[in-house]
Amino acid sequence: MDRFRLRSYTARYPRWMVGRPLLIMSSALAALGDAMFGYSQGAIAAAQVQPPFIKRFFSADVTAAQIQAGNTGVNPEVQAITVACLNITAFLSSFGAAYICDILGRRISVRIGGIIYFIASMISIFSPNLASLIVARSIQGVGVGILSMTVPILQCEISPGHSRGLFISIEYLCLNSGYALSAWVGYGFYFALPSEISWKGLYIVQAVLAAILIFWSFILPETPRFLIHSGLREEGLRTLADLHAKGNSNDPAVQKSYLEIIAAIDFEKHLGQATWRQLFTQYTRRAIIGITCQLFAQFNGINALLYFLPENLTRAGFTTERALLYSGVAAIVYCLGTLPTMVLIDRWGRRPLLISGSFALAAFLAIVGALQYHADSLPQGNARIPSADGIFAAVCLYLFVFGCTWGPGPWLLGAEIFPLRARAKGMALSTTSNWICNFIIAFITPPLFSAIDAGYYFILLGFCIISGFFVWAVYPETAHKTLEELGTVFGDAETALTQKSRKRSDAVTSAIWLHSVSEVVA
Repeated sequence: MDRFRLRSYTARYPRWMVGRPLLIMSSALAALGDAMFGYSQGAIAAAQVQPPFIKRFFSADVTAAQIQAGNTGVNPEVQAITVACLNITAFLSSFGAAYICDILGRRISVRIGGIIYFIASMISIFSPNLASLIVARSIQGVGVGILSMTVPILQCEISPGHSRGLFISIEYLCLNSGYALSAWVGYGFYFALPSEISWKGLYIVQAVLAAILIFWSFILPETPRFLIHSGLREEGLRTLADLHAKGNSNDPAVQKSYLEIIAAIDFEKHLGQATWRQLFTQYTRRAIIGITCQLFAQFNGINALLYFLPENLTRAGFTTERALLYSGVAAIVYCLGTLPTMVLIDRWGRRPLLISGSFALAAFLAIVGALQYHADSLPQGNARIPSADGIFAAVCLYLFVFGCTWGPGPWLLGAEIFPLRARAKGMALSTTSNWICNFIIAFITPPLFSAIDAGYYFILLGFCIISGFFVWAVYPETAHKTLEELGTVFGDAETALTQKSRKRSDAVTSAIWLHSVSEVVA
């Protein structure tokens, strides 16, 4: 594997971007990888209420009225497999992505994920039957698994220590924006019925997004921590300065961060690369947090709603056209929910947002479930509209709160809590937890909605309450510290050495500052 490791590095971004523009664009455009994950969620949701899509892939010739009434003739288990196949391959590829990320680097991992995603999109456009669509979504899952594991690591490693939450929030805003885009693209192409472009258009836009990401991966800088870890210290320092100090390598803050990174990496090299076993023995609490934060994010119900949102809204009483329109509106609300997090997650911390979010989500799921029970007792038609309006409002509030709390929180925690020697494997562990739980939710949701209807919302409500108490009991606060300082939160044995290296770096920084002042005076 050593022959594939990074030996040299050339920055390809233009010098006019150096400084905050490079930092923001690197964060936002790398997060396009997560936007494509969000887009894939919404694309399959929008396609499932399109008669041409159902006819081609499920061999059921149905009308819009039959779809609205829920009489599509599609086997719920087959529908579940079609949706969930992406999640199981994403789960598997997340493990392999840990090695790609550690050996080839963060930006190469992003490029590989983008290329796989593009290939899957092209197969989807020309799929002649259900088997080929499942193959396409399975391949797409490989790309999504790589991107979902790599992008949060990249975000954390390029962001300043005091604002990691902001940059992960940018990433999650992009993910939500991808879902919103798919909802509106689905609504727009719905008017192309009965042409098959009504569903093919969704995958054409998906291919374009992948092409943009592939192009950007050639400009995207590698993270300073990975460069320094690979022995390219000069390149790492230069990239750190380009991201945080407009290219000034002598900036005191850059020098301090650089020396802390070197001290942490040198110490971790003595320990060697972390094994999968060490994640559970040496970093046990971190592993529990990494696994459970993504588990609760899924079992709190987000993808039970998102994967089937247009279908759920038609079940509530709306027409298919109105359900697609309202899905687009709900997606915008979901995006807006991320905006407060950009300020609050670093100011208030991770714990308060996750705990308050858990109980707020439980309250809104209770409203959705109760109103759906009421709607189910009414005949089809206008009699259901008041209840449907209430369901839509409660879903919007749920999505807003999730976007504020359990949306970005788990991705941030999984990326920041592990030390560099274990970061890729730790994030892979956290990401695979997301994908296996995502798969479970996608697979069980159609049969459970079919079997117990609104009762399913109350099962999800129970998980929300459990998640709030679990965070209160187990999760420490990780805000307001650099990645190298987080060992103090978990009581690592290397904390003393980290503190010692920080004192040394402070002394060096002071010397640099005094030297600069003396030059100015002279």
